[in-house]
Amino acid sequence: MRLPAVRAGWLTQTFVHWAYPPETVRALLPDGLSVDEYDGAAWVGLTPFVMADVRPHGVPAALPGLPTFAETNLRTYVRHRDGRDGLWFLTIEVACPLMLAARAIGAPYHQGTLRVSTDGGTVAYGGSRGTGRPSYRLVVRPGAPIEPAERDVWLTSRWRAYTRLGLLWETPVEHEPWPLAEARADVLEETLTTAVGLPAPGGEPVVHFSEGVRDVRLGPSRPCRRA
Repeated sequence: MRLPAVRAGWLTQTFVHWAYPPETVRALLPDGLSVDEYDGAAWVGLTPFVMADVRPHGVPAALPGLPTFAETNLRTYVRHRDGRDGLWFLTIEVACPLMLAARAIGAPYHQGTLRVSTDGGTVAYGGSRGTGRPSYRLVVRPGAPIEPAERDVWLTSRWRAYTRLGLLWETPVEHEPWPLAEARADVLEETLTTAVGLPAPGGEPVVHFSEGVRDVRLGPSRPCRRA
C-alpha cells in the first residue's frame, strides 16, 4: 500500500465462525458479489476486538489521546465479479461515534454500548444497541498458539472489504499475519445473526483467538472497477 489513509491496531480479537448454506448468505449480498465458499459452505464470522490508536497516516501511535474503542463485526466472505476476494460486513457494532462517518460508503455501522474485559484465563465481550435491540455476549478461553492450517488462514485473513451505497466500494487492508491461538467459547449468546436476516446459527462454532496486530493499514476507499 503506497499511502494508507488510516492506521490502527486490532487487539484482543476473537473469531467465531459458523457454516451456512451458500444460498442463505447469497440472498444478503449486493449485485457484483458472490459467496466465497470453503468446504462447500458459506461462513459467517462474529469478530469482537479492540480498535486501538486510530490515527491518520503519519501520526505516531505513541501520541497521547488517540481513540481506542471496542468494535464487533458480523461478516461473511465474498468474491467480486473480477475474481478478487474480500469481506462483506452484515453489521458493524461500534462504541465510537466517529466511525459512523463510514456510512457514507455504505459501511453498516451501528453505535452501541460495547465492552471488552479479561479475567484470569478468559476474555469477555458484550454489546448492545439498547434495550431489546441486537446484542451479544461472548466469553472465550484462549488456549495454546497454533500453526495456522489452510482453513484457519482462510477464515481470518482478507485484504479488502466491500461496501455499497449506490456504487460498490472497496477498502484495501494490510497488516502482519494474525498470531492465532485455539480457543473455546464458554458463553455465546447473540441476536446479531437474526437481526440481519440469517437463521440462528446451529452446531458448534469454529473459534480462534488472537492477541492482535498492531500496525493495520487501511487504504482509501474507492469505487470498484467494473469487470
